[in-house]
Amino acid sequence: MKKLAPLFPLLVSAAFLIFGNGLQATLIAWRGSEQGFATSLIGIITAAYYLGFAIGCIHITPLIRSIGHIRAFSAMAAVSTATIILAGLAVDPWLWMVLRLVNGYCLAILFAVIESWINAKVDNSIRARTLSIYRYVDLTSNTSAQYFLPWFGGEGFVLFGISAIAFALSITPISLADKSSPSPPDKMNFNLKFFWQISPLAATGCIAVGMTNTVYRSLGPVYCRELGFDTVATAWFLSASIISGVVLQYPLGYVSDIRDRRSVILAATAGGVVASLLLFFFAGNSVWANVAGIFLLGAFSMPLYSLCSAHANDRAGPGQFAVVSAGLLFFWAAGAIIGPAVAATIMGYLGPKSLFGFTAATQSIFIIYTLTRVIQRPV
Repeated sequence: MKKLAPLFPLLVSAAFLIFGNGLQATLIAWRGSEQGFATSLIGIITAAYYLGFAIGCIHITPLIRSIGHIRAFSAMAAVSTATIILAGLAVDPWLWMVLRLVNGYCLAILFAVIESWINAKVDNSIRARTLSIYRYVDLTSNTSAQYFLPWFGGEGFVLFGISAIAFALSITPISLADKSSPSPPDKMNFNLKFFWQISPLAATGCIAVGMTNTVYRSLGPVYCRELGFDTVATAWFLSASIISGVVLQYPLGYVSDIRDRRSVILAATAGGVVASLLLFFFAGNSVWANVAGIFLLGAFSMPLYSLCSAHANDRAGPGQFAVVSAGLLFFWAAGAIIGPAVAATIMGYLGPKSLFGFTAATQSIFIIYTLTRVIQRPV
């Protein structure tokens, strides 16, 4: 615990940031659906966020190197706050697309600050478990955000205002922390080839995670509306998809710290395939069957990013953690750009259940790739 003490202000800032972002993402999808936006248009708005996220990844290292971790975090959190307020003042799909693009750019830098800071302060022996604690903060904040939709309703400005307040408050703990922030990253340009050479498996895994986890979280409100769920049932569904990550996050991280991380990645992905198939074939229109299925899917799928991140950062040297974080987030964003747009299009033609046919197919392809990496590189 002593090793984690310097990270406490950072985790508090992360909690506010993730709460505000999770609330905003759900609200945008739900409000857009209520306003009659086509499912494909909502998918494009979602993809715009991840496109901005990918662009932001390119500028992470030079920005942090030039102004430092804390100032970069404060600047991006302030811009994000402004985009949320503006989105609440004008409900327009094309404006939202631009605002989500800007917001994604900012969030890439914000999350890179957090994740590179964490990885710089821990060693390989506890890396996955430390990242699991960070994910607990992520899951708790995201889960609590989902219940604000039924509590306050999706109409009006209230939820946009609450999301903006959370972003603004995220600046305070990290700004008042001690001077324990990591040293600036090495002077390296954004280099996908360099990151790919560090860990092709982590790069591919982040793409797969981006394509699947963001799909059921961003299009979940649309899925629920098309099945006829009310706001309370939707909140249960979305919360189950997030909070379920608590169940296996730390156990899988612990096992991966003492065994080959790739075997744990394989097991978690296989569990995700089974859960996706259960939702696709058996959940039907039952609220509780869908909640149970998405809970199982989240339990296996949510830890995958942390496992891939730990696998990549094991191979990073001093001064390279920001570069690795940028690479991880870029590949995740690339998957997140593709996933919602493709899944939303498929849903438009084949109905809501095709969402989980898409996740099952994507996870199955990742399993095949992981097996080839294990064969090519046994240790």
